[in-house]
Amino acid sequence: MTAPLGSDLVLERLTKLHPKLIDLVLDRVQRLLARVGHPERKLPPVVHVAGTNGKGSTVAYLRAMIEAAGYRVHAYTSPHLVRFHERIRLAGRLIEESELLALLEECERANGSEPITFFEITTVAAFLAFTRHPADIVLLEVGLGGSFDATNVIERPLACCLTPISMDHMHFLGHSLAEIAANKAGIMKPGRPVAIGPQPAEARAVFDARGSALGCPLHRFGQEWDAAAEDGKLLFRDRRGESRWPPPALPGLHQIENAGLALATLPLLEGFTIPDAAIAKGLLSVEWPARLQRLRRGPVVEALPAGWEAWLDGGHNESGGQALGVHAAGWRRERPDLPIRLVFGMLSTHDPVGFLQPLLPYVQDVTAVAVGGNHQALDVGALVEAAKRAGAATVRRAESPEAAAQAIVAADARPARLLICGSLYLAGEVLAKNG
Repeated sequence: MTAPLGSDLVLERLTKLHPKLIDLVLDRVQRLLARVGHPERKLPPVVHVAGTNGKGSTVAYLRAMIEAAGYRVHAYTSPHLVRFHERIRLAGRLIEESELLALLEECERANGSEPITFFEITTVAAFLAFTRHPADIVLLEVGLGGSFDATNVIERPLACCLTPISMDHMHFLGHSLAEIAANKAGIMKPGRPVAIGPQPAEARAVFDARGSALGCPLHRFGQEWDAAAEDGKLLFRDRRGESRWPPPALPGLHQIENAGLALATLPLLEGFTIPDAAIAKGLLSVEWPARLQRLRRGPVVEALPAGWEAWLDGGHNESGGQALGVHAAGWRRERPDLPIRLVFGMLSTHDPVGFLQPLLPYVQDVTAVAVGGNHQALDVGALVEAAKRAGAATVRRAESPEAAAQAIVAADARPARLLICGSLYLAGEVLAKNG
């Protein structure tokens, strides 16, 4: 594991400012923004992205295509996998340690000892960074929900994106798709255009009503735009007609829809021109770790014999499990001789049974591991019981992903695909050990 940096120590201190009760309000972040000079009012044009699944991938596609067109792009995403610096990208590069440390200390001094969440204070630091480096556009990913997320202080975004909605974080956002969608729809602002990805009917109705009330031009999947995989290409249709693009570099059929949402957003970016060549280059060059990422090195790979594959995915909710299930079904069709062996760990904020059920028809067995260093991690015993409730016939337990790989191989050394999933924090743990 890498040694702590100065910024890591400040970030640890900031966690101690966390309110004893998390109430979703904007008061704390607005108070701190005022103290540091309202950086949220000085940002370049903002594209605000909310949703349950695919937010980070959609931001990655937008960034790749807009940068390929020659524009400077700031981006704010969460969570990080290995280092916090991954969350703040300044005109094409990750924020440097010296600047991050200075910004965090500046925000810490301005806040004093008043309660504030980790995400709120670090969002203010990101906004300050964005105002101190020239850029043409900011891609801003919501952390949790929408209405009361710390990022929702942007009064007039250039455009908004709403990725697919599913049941997640119900203790904060509501216990129905309509309630969750209403929270996500909080980023929509009067008259500003919104690109909307594939949605369940309940969420679609909420977005339609909210858009109508606010006078937002809506660009909806299945209505104003569509995307599909066809003959090895990404087929995209909107009111301008039909176009064909290279398949996205990120694997998985769900990435067709994420890339499609990014394509649907581009025409909404008033003042920006994104040539076809830049779109194609962005689709081919996009990078977003732990989204069906093939592992080529590290302790897990070293534990596997020749002929095995190791894959990593941060999917962690029911929709994530469904997307992985679709991909696993494709793997089974392509290589029935290469069974899928599942390793998973999850946080208590997610439903392991709902995540696993779409995957289990395609996997040979399941090994549960705890997510290290996270107080919300489900213990291995709870994960094993959840896997059994989901219908897994063979369930093992292990102390770590690499120990899981060793145990799986010891049980059956015939070549297979090892899929590690269930949590972005687990994915970050694997990648950190890879260096």
